[in-house]
Amino acid sequence: MTDAISVAMLGQTDSSERPMTIPTETNAIRFHKTGGPEVLKWETVKLNAPAAGEVTLRNKACGLNFIDTYHRSGLYPVPLPSGIGLEGAAVVEALGAGVTTLKVGDRVAYCAAPLGAYAEWRNYPADKLVKLPDSIDDRTAAAMMLQGMTVEYLIRRTFTVKAGDWVLWHAAAGGVGSIAVQWLKHLGATVIGTAGGAEKCAIVKSLGADHVIDYRAEDWVKRVKDITGGKGVHVVYDGVGKDTCVPSMDCLRPRGYLVTFGNASGPVPAIEPLILSQKGSIFLTRPTLMAYTATREDLELSANALIDVVARGVVKIRVAHSYPLKEAAQAQADLEARKTTGSVVLLP
Repeated sequence: MTDAISVAMLGQTDSSERPMTIPTETNAIRFHKTGGPEVLKWETVKLNAPAAGEVTLRNKACGLNFIDTYHRSGLYPVPLPSGIGLEGAAVVEALGAGVTTLKVGDRVAYCAAPLGAYAEWRNYPADKLVKLPDSIDDRTAAAMMLQGMTVEYLIRRTFTVKAGDWVLWHAAAGGVGSIAVQWLKHLGATVIGTAGGAEKCAIVKSLGADHVIDYRAEDWVKRVKDITGGKGVHVVYDGVGKDTCVPSMDCLRPRGYLVTFGNASGPVPAIEPLILSQKGSIFLTRPTLMAYTATREDLELSANALIDVVARGVVKIRVAHSYPLKEAAQAQADLEARKTTGSVVLLP
């Protein structure tokens, strides 16, 4: 097996198209009030020299994720006005005091706070960056970090999936789901994926899912029971939220795990602990990527595992859509309307 640690820490120098000077201003997407995609504005903002422990990044591609819409809508409150976006692939262009682990020209990726990835240039903490190998291009890197590291902690640490386990994954045609189906099959799991419509179901099947359910046309709870012979699955991964979380309890076998990690259809309603015992002594957890990558050790563990499976071709990142960064509002509207599949990137 490839040494993931060494692969992840190989930096590359990008000398092509390097600006002679670093600008003092940059363009970025910001919002001054919460609401729909229309609150996102393209603005010119000041770019300061990097502070101690920071580097100045020239973004090459930015990732689009559902969590961005939660920040914009106010579901996850942030101080306003604010930049937006957590994920990007970039080139290091300047070093702040005390930064010794990076050099100018390194290709890097990131997927954590502070917000502000939707920008042409930005300053960012050096200790939250991961160096990229030659084998992973900028668009792939920007599309894979947050979604891929989310999959990593969900299937390797929240519930450790092993060969022979039955897994139900909701929204399996999306960016997170597309990565998860491939990685789960590599681990030897039997995968049931849900998606909306024939086109999306075909995508899920092409990724290797054993069973695909069109939730728009079928009673998906009944189908899961039929597929599993009434036993249910070992674990449900649910990034949809309100529409799917509670019904998913009926898809689990006794002592199964319900992992709710997103709110695409809205926040999950309150769940009384007693219902967990009534459904078969099941487990319920609501994890976050930030909690699983809070230390440098955990960040490297997650990033290295992801880079390893992508570099070896075990997981192929499907960048299905790209938008100019200026059109971030339209990109978010399309994401929320479920018009996208796979991963989506914004290009400065």
